[in-house]
Amino acid sequence: MTARTQTRTRRAAPDDAVEARLPWWAVVLPALAFAALLLLIAGPGQAEAATGDPAVGRLLGLMVGLLSR
Repeated sequence: MTARTQTRTRRAAPDDAVEARLPWWAVVLPALAFAALLLLIAGPGQAEAATGDPAVGRLLGLMVGLLSR
């Protein structure tokens, strides 16, 4: 016995909202890439001078050092 296939498709109405959900890394990775490129442009000396916390400056310097290898 053969089964019938459904050939009709429901078209979306113009007022139907399309919901798109992004995974967490789709937001985090571009933000990290932007921060890394900004650090490469600014240089480690300027990034450390702009921060108030010395730990943040050391972390930024370490990240730049790791990226420059």
